[in-house]
Formats: sequence, C-alpha cells, structure tokens
Amino acid sequence: MSTDVTLEQWRTLAAVVDYGGYARAAEALGKSQSTVSHHIQRLEELLGTRTLRLQGRRAVLTQVGEVALRRARALLAEAGDIETVARMLATGVEPQISIAVDTVFPNQVILPAFEALAREFPHTRIELYETVITGVAERLNTNELQLAITPRLPRGRLGDHLLNLEFICVAKPTHPLHHLGRPVTEQDLRQHRQLVVRESDPRRETDADWLGSEQRLTVSTMSTRIQALCQGLGFAWSPRLKITRELESGLLKPLPLAQGSKRLADVYLVFADREGAGPATLALARMIRAQVATACGRTRSAKAAKY
Repeated sequence: MSTDVTLEQWRTLAAVVDYGGYARAAEALGKSQSTVSHHIQRLEELLGTRTLRLQGRRAVLTQVGEVALRRARALLAEAGDIETVARMLATGVEPQISIAVDTVFPNQVILPAFEALAREFPHTRIELYETVITGVAERLNTNELQLAITPRLPRGRLGDHLLNLEFICVAKPTHPLHHLGRPVTEQDLRQHRQLVVRESDPRRETDADWLGSEQRLTVSTMSTRIQALCQGLGFAWSPRLKITRELESGLLKPLPLAQGSKRLADVYLVFADREGAGPATLALARMIRAQVATACGRTRSAKAAKY
C-alpha cells in the first residue's frame, strides 16, 4: 500500500471544501460518497492529523488543512498543466513558436497578436527576436524560427504582404530644422545629426537611410532612437505607426522637407516552413494579419478626421 498522498486524495479534499460537503463533492467528482470519505480518511492517516471538521452540516478546513490544501492546489494546477501540454503535443500543437520581427514593425500590432494567441493556445510559449534589417534573414537561415516579419524578403524566400509601412522624417518641435522658415533641403539635413539604428548582423554595416551626415548617432534599438528623437538629439525617418503617440502628443513633428518627406516600405510575413507549420503558428499568422488590418483602419480614420 502506498504511503504517499496521491493527487486524487488532494483533489478530493479540494472538492469537499469547494462544494461544502461529502455528498456534493461526490456528485461533482462522479464518485460514491463512501469513496470520497475513504479518500479523506486515508489522506488524514498519511498526514497524521485532521484536515476537515464539521461546522453544522458543512465540512470546513482545520488550520493544518488550510495550509496543506493551499499548497496542494498549486500541485493540482501544475498536474493539470502537464496533462494539457501532453494532450496538446499529442495533437501536434507546438510547445513554442520562435518569431523574428524587424524593429520597424509596430509593437501595438505584434503585442496584441501575442495576447490573442495566449488566449487560444495558453501553453504555447513565444520566443521573440527583435532584429534590424538583415537580422531576420540570418535567423531564418539557421532554421531556428517558425515566423518572421521583415521589410526585406530573404533570398529564396516567399512572403505574404502585410502592409505598406509609411516612414516620415521627424524631429522634436524645438529642433533647429523646424525653424528655418522654409522647406528643409537635403543639404540642410546633412548639417545636422541623423539618428540611425545599427544592423543586427555585426558583419554588416549597411545603414540604409543614412544621408552621409557629418554627425551621426547610431543606436541598437528603434525604441532608443525614438527616445533620442524626443530628446532633440537629431532627426530620423521613423515608421508612422511606431510613433503615433509621440506625434499625437506633440513630442515629435514631421519635418517640412522640400522633397522625400515620406518613404514607403513593404513589410512581409514569412513562414520558415509553411507546409510544416503547426496550428499555433498558423493561428499567430492569422492574428497578426487581423491586427494589421485593425491598425491600418485606425490610421486611415485618423487621417480622414484630420483632413
């Protein structure tokens, strides 16, 4: 005979407490009342103490029972998670999705997609790699990803078009370029500090939007560049969707360029292996597309309201 308390005995104790008595617990568990009583009796024998006492017709926990059940509930939850994960793996659901996302892609699109996936597949972990320019291609080539979002399709890869991302040249409203009293020229820009984001691949030094300014500040993340822009440290072309809050609050303002004030970049969703993609990967791709449609709809509405 086992001398260890079983999960079934802890589950029975929890049911007696939750349903207030042996009869209702037995009904909820689909067991006879005598079986429930036996489980509780055996549990108390193994613990060497009482876990329940009668209060009128209701079974309530003793002080020892309260402490024991509180810890037992954590065990029961963990056991339930293990069973769920086992069933999930048996049906082919991925335990983890690795996705590389170029930092030009807005967080207000990708994060709600992650949240939606967590609701539908709560036991699938997400590994996010934030990359710049060629970093997505490098990770796809190592076969460590399921999905990637990139403005540059890697050689030999197909991708689904997600959106046409608009980049605008911005600076803090107090920046000297905003106070020239005329359209800003390319030569004007070259006389001021440009903020650029370093590539993820250290072997490459391609700063695609650098104008050759004498002053340059290179940072590692898009968020740092946005912070530097808001501090007035320079100018940069930034994705409009990434700086919506900064534009609306007046922290940043589009520069009145004589030409080239806007740039467009196609952004793609790339599967590492579309035919072999699991249900959670396919669901995440669907949720990303839905969030893109929502974000683009809000942007169009805001522009319509402005004009």
